[in-house]
Amino acid sequence: MRSIGEMARDSGLSVSALRFYDGAGLLVPAWVDPVSGYRWYAPEQLEESRLLARLRRAGMPLADIRLVLAGWSSADTDLVRKLLQAHLRRLALGLSDARSEFSTLRALLECRENPMTMLRTAIVRLAVSAPELAAALDAVRFAASTDPELPMLGGVLFDIEGEALHVVATDRYRMAVAQAGTTGHGGPRVQVIVPSPLADAMRALLSDDASVQLTVDGDRVALEAGDRQAAGQCLDHDFPDYRRLVRLPAGHRAFIDVRAFREAVETGPVRASEVREQDGVSCDLSVLKVAADGVVTVCEDGDDDQDHVAVNREFLLHALAAAGARDQLILEFGTPTAPLAIRRTDTEDTFSMLMPVRLEN
Repeated sequence: MRSIGEMARDSGLSVSALRFYDGAGLLVPAWVDPVSGYRWYAPEQLEESRLLARLRRAGMPLADIRLVLAGWSSADTDLVRKLLQAHLRRLALGLSDARSEFSTLRALLECRENPMTMLRTAIVRLAVSAPELAAALDAVRFAASTDPELPMLGGVLFDIEGEALHVVATDRYRMAVAQAGTTGHGGPRVQVIVPSPLADAMRALLSDDASVQLTVDGDRVALEAGDRQAAGQCLDHDFPDYRRLVRLPAGHRAFIDVRAFREAVETGPVRASEVREQDGVSCDLSVLKVAADGVVTVCEDGDDDQDHVAVNREFLLHALAAAGARDQLILEFGTPTAPLAIRRTDTEDTFSMLMPVRLEN
């Protein structure tokens, strides 16, 4: 026989727990001294007490433990197995619920840090004009990063607010922003980062003039065009606050003839930039100046002035191409250290920016 202290030591249950289970009728001592009230346990009760301790650590309710102990003592393994499996299912469901709650709590925390972003706790569905979304993706896709060290930039931001969908891409050296109109949402702001391959798959669906449906469900995003769909996981990263980045200082605006300016950039003089510390890459630069009458010129080598702006020539050509088949664009010059903005003449909502590059002395 074991005393209650010995049983507690050998079973892993505390003395108070053994007293509780005695009162609950789950583990009744083999003998209780009628004078002292001391509880004594039979040797075969040790296995039962250890089983009880395991079930309690697993969080099984007392009602189920009672049935498991009864099945265990009667060798009813089928009953015991079913009870254990049922409890495992409850635990799995509880874990899923807990993860969902913690996900919401993390989103709440992120919302406190960035109150402009809505929690993605509900499914968001909206209709988007296929031509507008196609034009928006075409206008920004060139600026998405391919740097594996910056996974948060390896896609296109879909920023849904009210009846507007802004799409944004950046690789740190350039940024592009475009807008498409939507219907059916009108709620708080929602942001998701669509991986570049998925954005390309979505663009491939936009071949007619009909509207398409965009759905954001937690960390998944889908675009449906008729009976075709492109869907996948969003990037689990935070995108930079692009609205802060596009606040440019006041500067000069110059209208350019796109065809003539592109030819001037393609055939004009170039300079080599300094090697970038981040990746050891240098690039060909086009150095631009804007005259008082608004004429933009690609500078010859040696034509140096502190007001000239040097940009990556390849990036500039990409930005011109992404603006679409237009006769005119607007170049917006700030200071030599401010980004160069390339804007359309018909809207302020679609534009790209190129970071200036320091010239070698």
